[in-house]
Amino acid sequence: MRVKIMVALMLSTFLAAMEGTIVSTAVPRITSDLSGFELVSWVYAIYMLATAVSAPIYGKLADLFGRKNVLLIGIGIFLLGSTLCGVAMTMGQLIVFRAIQGLGAGAVMPITMTIIGDLYTEQTARAKAQGWISAVWGLSGVAGPLVGGFLVDTLSWRYIFFLNLPFGLLSFFMLVWFYREKLLAKAKRHIDYPGALIFTVGTIALLYALLTGSQDQSWTNPVTISLIVFALVTYLVFVTVEKRSPEPLIPLTLLTNRNVTMINMLTFLTNGIVISMVVYLPIWSQGVLGESATMAGFVLTPMPVCWTIGSILSGNLLGKLRAEQLIIGGTAILTVATTLLTILSSHSASYLIYVAVGLVGLGMGLISPIVMVKIQASVAVDKRGTAVALNTFTGTFSQTFGAAVFGMLFNMVTVAGGHANLGASFETGSIPAEQLASIRDLLSSGVHVVFTGTLVIAIGCFLLSLVIAKNQRQQANSQ
Repeated sequence: MRVKIMVALMLSTFLAAMEGTIVSTAVPRITSDLSGFELVSWVYAIYMLATAVSAPIYGKLADLFGRKNVLLIGIGIFLLGSTLCGVAMTMGQLIVFRAIQGLGAGAVMPITMTIIGDLYTEQTARAKAQGWISAVWGLSGVAGPLVGGFLVDTLSWRYIFFLNLPFGLLSFFMLVWFYREKLLAKAKRHIDYPGALIFTVGTIALLYALLTGSQDQSWTNPVTISLIVFALVTYLVFVTVEKRSPEPLIPLTLLTNRNVTMINMLTFLTNGIVISMVVYLPIWSQGVLGESATMAGFVLTPMPVCWTIGSILSGNLLGKLRAEQLIIGGTAILTVATTLLTILSSHSASYLIYVAVGLVGLGMGLISPIVMVKIQASVAVDKRGTAVALNTFTGTFSQTFGAAVFGMLFNMVTVAGGHANLGASFETGSIPAEQLASIRDLLSSGVHVVFTGTLVIAIGCFLLSLVIAKNQRQQANSQ
């Protein structure tokens, strides 16, 4: 029975994860059919924003009303959004429908991980199951662009959304038929509507400010500054509301739980490294090395492949090694990988890039399942959904924040160079050779600054892993 439930969970996770990457191959056709190229970035951003905002709310609802019902609602909303995206007639409609998709996807990751924590009570078995789910996320990074490209070339871009329907319905009904949940006893169920509303408004304001600021580099814009200040004030109000709520959306005890806080810090830092790879390695490959757009996308392939390997390896090693040792090993690999990236030059052997990217995936694969195991072991059963959802939100927020910070660093170098053709094609012959060489040097400098930043973050992750291990030893000695 647990195997059938795992298949259903992996299937729903695969669809939600793949939806973040499959759209990339369809963008040229979508903009050709619907126009509105200037809005294309919001096709990605709105999905991520909706997912981030809704995840903590779903996590809390799962603790109150049961994991199964809330996950089924999330899958239903995701499939509704997918159907609407497939029939969208304008770019504005597509953006709205992508938001609906994101609102559904926000339930999948945290509640899937929470259900696994409920199904597998033994730590080693739980880590193996979490490893398989993490592997699904890695696999989606490879399958998304490949499946998307095939559907766009052979059928229509609309089928990248319609593809979700048969598999999503299969996952939905498998959960209905096979998952028998033990509901947690609650004397009285209270929904923290004020907390949910305040958190949503503040998060939307902050993420919108980060997204637009990084896109336009308009950090001194009064609107951007106002949104950031508004978000910070809103979060202060949110803390006050949560203190008074009988059933807070995010219990403040989670924020004071040392184990949870350190794991969330690790999640925040590691996801920052990942987003730097996704955004700037294709720029390095195409802009500095002069590779084609296809090869620039291919350079990321070792990351999800090795992430999958690392996730499965991590689940099987737990029990032979302590969780903290696996985290230390993963962060050490991330440090080696980012060191390789910082010493790359246009004259470096091309295989070194693939080695570095693969090592990032391997390190993340070792860490990801253990993060979930540690989070779930650090809280009571009735707080498990909320804790996992908060960690999921931290990871999504980190990618938005990281994109903004790295974008600022990159533009500080490249914009200062004063070149107007940074957005041009970098293929030989498209612009004069001497100007092309100058632009490539400038891009190389900008990406090098970004990768130096990732090395600093990776060292921070390694040091944090040592602190986590020390804290665990102290807790064990005090018991």
